[in-house]
Amino acid sequence: MAPSPRVVVLDYGSGNVRSAVRALERVGAEVELTADPVTALECDGLFVPGVGNFHACMAGLRAAHGPRVIGRRLSGGRPVLGVCVGMQVMFDGSTEPSDRPEPGLSEWPGTVERLPAAIVPHMGWSPVEVGEQSRLFAGVEHERFYFVHSYAVQQWQLEATGAFAVVAPTVTWAEHGARFVAAVENGPLSATQFHPEKSGEAGLHLLENWVRTL
Repeated sequence: MAPSPRVVVLDYGSGNVRSAVRALERVGAEVELTADPVTALECDGLFVPGVGNFHACMAGLRAAHGPRVIGRRLSGGRPVLGVCVGMQVMFDGSTEPSDRPEPGLSEWPGTVERLPAAIVPHMGWSPVEVGEQSRLFAGVEHERFYFVHSYAVQQWQLEATGAFAVVAPTVTWAEHGARFVAAVENGPLSATQFHPEKSGEAGLHLLENWVRTL
């Protein structure tokens, strides 16, 4: 029997991440919650959580050497999954207020902006418009997922040209006041704006799809 994939949930102070650990364990991963950069570099899959303010999360990531770890993993084709603000930090930056604004990781171009909805945060179960040939959503294309956020990327700016002409990123969308990016699959880097670990059986299925790629 093949050993279980080793997944690190990056523990950089972003809030309660025990639900992510339990969900990943349920779908067959061997999970460690740690901020140790060597362990995060060497694992099969890195799960980057994120709760709260974009800039506070980025500051925590920098303190835990997160940008270096994520960058080195992606340059080596090693899988990373960002969730909620852990997805947002993969973009250039955010308009969310902060006394100490931080730039994002700029893995993808774009700015995280407040949703123009009558009620924010967007909290609850919403359907998604799954991108073509998605591996992450295979088997759960028509399910709802659990969102808790006030900010999102509302324009996808990376076209399938140049270096991305062979394999275009797969972008999944949702809507709350405006259409926004709900998930991205881009080689070793995947991310979801919703919380798969809080999305019931559909979320577990999605996490299992990711774990199977490790």
